[in-house]
Amino acid sequence: MNLANKLTVLRIFMVPVFMVFLLNQIPYGNYIAAFIFIAAAITDSLDGYIARKRNQITNFGKFMDPLADKLLVSAALISLASMGEISAWLVVIIIAREFTISVLRAVAAAEGIVIAASIWGKIKTVTQILAIIFILLDNFPFRLINLPVDVIMLWAAVIFTVISGVDYIRVNKKILDS
Repeated sequence: MNLANKLTVLRIFMVPVFMVFLLNQIPYGNYIAAFIFIAAAITDSLDGYIARKRNQITNFGKFMDPLADKLLVSAALISLASMGEISAWLVVIIIAREFTISVLRAVAAAEGIVIAASIWGKIKTVTQILAIIFILLDNFPFRLINLPVDVIMLWAAVIFTVISGVDYIRVNKKILDS
């Protein structure tokens, strides 16, 4: 197993550790969870970079990397909703988009078509990660100046989630028609 794939597997193992710190009443647990989440998000960028740089792109990585991302973000959003930090309906919108595009990609893959990440998908990912981080950090440092960056980023994440989902479906409509 190459380094990029090991980082992907590490990210998957970080998900339950993240949840333990977030969901249990551990002193400063949300800050520790935020650190774990940030580290996991960094491994997402790092594993892709390493795989491309070293020409070590594998079928395992193609399948597991997006799965690891969805596990991390979904676990964070579901946990935050269960804690009352965010509305469940926002989480449903985000996760529904993830399932829909995953199915679209699976159908395309069965036909030998690879659906590359779009700029909208990348913006969606960044806004989701930033929203989760700011929520985990109780909007620090922006709460000091009463600026709700956590709420702004969450709404941006939902908007870009919808835009990217519609864009993927629009661009790949021919796959759905076949």
